[in-house]
Amino acid sequence: MTKAHRDGPATGPKEPHLLDNPALASLSGPHARFAERRGRVLRYPVDVSPWLGLPADADADDWADLAALAGPGCEVPLPGFRGTVPDGWEVTFHVEGVQLVGDGIAGAPDAEAVRLGPADVPEMLDLVARTRPGPFLSRTIELGTYLGIRREGALIAMAGERLHPPGWTEISAVCTDPAFRGEGLATRLIQAVAHGIRERGESPFLHTGAHNTGAIRLYESLGFRLRRHTAFLAARAPEHLTDDRAAVAVP
Repeated sequence: MTKAHRDGPATGPKEPHLLDNPALASLSGPHARFAERRGRVLRYPVDVSPWLGLPADADADDWADLAALAGPGCEVPLPGFRGTVPDGWEVTFHVEGVQLVGDGIAGAPDAEAVRLGPADVPEMLDLVARTRPGPFLSRTIELGTYLGIRREGALIAMAGERLHPPGWTEISAVCTDPAFRGEGLATRLIQAVAHGIRERGESPFLHTGAHNTGAIRLYESLGFRLRRHTAFLAARAPEHLTDDRAAVAVP
């Protein structure tokens, strides 16, 4: 294993890293205002993001809390989860992924990039539906800065910020209208979003599918490096729940 692929010291056990469980670190820190909590399980509201924070040492009580948050028989996204789901749960989706970090990237502002706001969400949702960069929901824009490029008034490319562990910000929803691909718009927007992250004294990171080799090549050409392999899962909660504790928002 090379230095670029390990997080801990050269000898001894590997130390935990915030990016090992970025949603839990986000919802316990800078994004605490979004957190819905039940026991040790934290999640974003379902119209904000599918990411949730399940403890690395999740036990039966944690899985029961997660099932109660989801509701009987409901599908639960488990992005980043690498363990085994308990009896009674059914894995319904599994795609291998990678996490890359850009701790050496300076970024650069872009004169054509404009900040997107709530009024732009319908166009953003339409662009995401046509390009499928990953989950972007009606309130995802609340998680951070989103930048877009317009031509003749139409939104043709965008990128923005999602998860926010302390000291880190995830770049997400990088997408370009198919009619405008090949112009370097994604590169420019990634650089612009990374610049804003760097201006706050933080480092950018991102996720993508392990088989999305074109995107990985682009990110690596910009200075991102592979940090770890991960997975994107979804699982169906048991049909019958016995725990009737209510979910509460994090104070």
